[in-house]
Amino acid sequence: MRAVQVTIVGLGPRGLGILQHIAQRAHQLPEGVELNVHLVDPGDTGQGAHSNRQPDHLLTNTLASQLTMFPGGGGPSFTDWAQQVGYRRFAGGYYRTGEAGGEPIGPHDYLPRSLLGEYLSFASDHTLSSLPTSVRVVHHRARAIDIEELSPSGTYVVRTENGYEIPSDFLFLATGHSRRTPTDEDIRFENFVSEHQGRNDRLAYLADCYPVDKLGRIAPGATVAVQGFGLTAHDVIAHLTIGRGGRFEGDGHDMRYIPCGREPGILLFSRQCLPAAARGINQKGLAGAYQPHFLTLEAIRRLREHARRKRGSAQIDFEAEAVPLLRREMGYVYRSTLEQGHIRPTQYEFTAADQAAVDAIVDPLAGKSFRDLDAFRAFFTAFVTEDLEHAEEGNRTSPVKAATDAIRDIRASLREAVEFSGLTPDSHRVFNTRWVPLMNRISFGPPRRRNYELLALMNAGVVDLAGGPGCRIIPDPETARFTVETRFTDGPTVRYADALVAARLDLFHPETDSSPLTARLLARGLIRPYRNGSYEPGGVDITPSGRVIAKAGTPLTGVWAVGYPVEGPRYYTYYLPRDGQKSRFTDEANAAVCDMWQQLTILEEDDSRADRQRQSVSIP
Repeated sequence: MRAVQVTIVGLGPRGLGILQHIAQRAHQLPEGVELNVHLVDPGDTGQGAHSNRQPDHLLTNTLASQLTMFPGGGGPSFTDWAQQVGYRRFAGGYYRTGEAGGEPIGPHDYLPRSLLGEYLSFASDHTLSSLPTSVRVVHHRARAIDIEELSPSGTYVVRTENGYEIPSDFLFLATGHSRRTPTDEDIRFENFVSEHQGRNDRLAYLADCYPVDKLGRIAPGATVAVQGFGLTAHDVIAHLTIGRGGRFEGDGHDMRYIPCGREPGILLFSRQCLPAAARGINQKGLAGAYQPHFLTLEAIRRLREHARRKRGSAQIDFEAEAVPLLRREMGYVYRSTLEQGHIRPTQYEFTAADQAAVDAIVDPLAGKSFRDLDAFRAFFTAFVTEDLEHAEEGNRTSPVKAATDAIRDIRASLREAVEFSGLTPDSHRVFNTRWVPLMNRISFGPPRRRNYELLALMNAGVVDLAGGPGCRIIPDPETARFTVETRFTDGPTVRYADALVAARLDLFHPETDSSPLTARLLARGLIRPYRNGSYEPGGVDITPSGRVIAKAGTPLTGVWAVGYPVEGPRYYTYYLPRDGQKSRFTDEANAAVCDMWQQLTILEEDDSRADRQRQSVSIP
């Protein structure tokens, strides 16, 4: 019996997806072969960033009923699992009480991420229990800090922080979210804090807000400026309010916030100072999805052929060539929903009225100026209120929510346009800096409740705006505080804050990642940053099947990367499978494991490799 060593580095959802696909093929192992699967992750299997130990006020931003780790069947969805193990909804959250008290969890619930962590561990246990005796799994509860290629055998050794060495024939990198090394701005802000904290003991700078426990550094009664309006900002707000003992009473526009007295004052700002639009009530069911008529896969292929003939390159200019189709798609959905009737795509006219409606969705600040912060605050609260009205209508009743929700449903077309250098380098940069944040803001926002909470917190005086569009953050040595300055038409407005929190997720750039593993992989030439010509969007360079491309430009034999580390050559890698829908999450795991299986078969047919000596795991 020969043992083949397979190592999965990182065991969040993506690593679990790899393990699931190995399990599905485990009964097809060549005769006389067994797999030793090494899971390298300090946390619980499957959970990754979704720890079951995180606070319950941190919510998923996708309906639990739409999330599953069993997209092909064979196991329950997130909602089904929560119901089966006895979770019920109470005013203060979700509790495991069986049938006693509360209300049953339904298809429109956004569940806590701590429950998602429990569900992911359940899926992991379910997968492990399905493995035949020919597959042995060892969980190394440590971080990988180095990987070395062993020549001339073509195998690898994975080294962990506690001294283990794991010889590996095949490797899967599923390391998940990353943290960057400090930027020049980070260093400037950190130096400001260290130099002036003696005059203001509340002075603090947090370049990263996870885990949210670190927000305990922000003193009660201090003023904190939170940079960002997206999902991460909602986590920060929730932890500084509900997490300190505050509570909400009532629902919808009747919601009130009851302070606990330990909150800081919270000032929100970003480059545009626009809130993330709330998710509309789902009227599409679990698997319903809009099918595009204009920005289709075939349309993207036609654009490529046109670009090849016109420019000698198949790369597309996203704004000039794809955005007109995207806008037309949104206009078509908007008009069809407004009239509540089917319009033949061939007969649809993208009228001036529909163009204006799309413009208002895409750029609500166009043509607007504000005399002062009070004027912008009035615009902001009216904007959030109107958006919530659209959200309450639902994603098949509200023309606005139908048009923006369609963007979620046509991600396959966006990937066809963008991935693996599908755009020109300049266009790729514009896509990442303008269109990705824009689409995230209008289509991938928080549950409605979060924006009702935002309004309630503003009414309670706990949350306010730090400024308006174009504001900037400036450390002020004179006051030993951070200032947020906005130039309105009547003159500048300045708000002061003791603490500054950057509420955003770091993009993965190998050369600025803080992980020792990434640094060693770069130094050994086993990975290289993905580049699209002169533009470096982030991520590790890979082949379409997920094989890692080394510094020399050659795909490594037996090494694949999936998930967030390949956000760059791929687009929108950070989501879980949806029940009843084709899933990129599943496709990528399947492609990588299929590739491994083919190499495993070739390996067994190669007599010279079959006789290699394999080492066991060394334990110091």
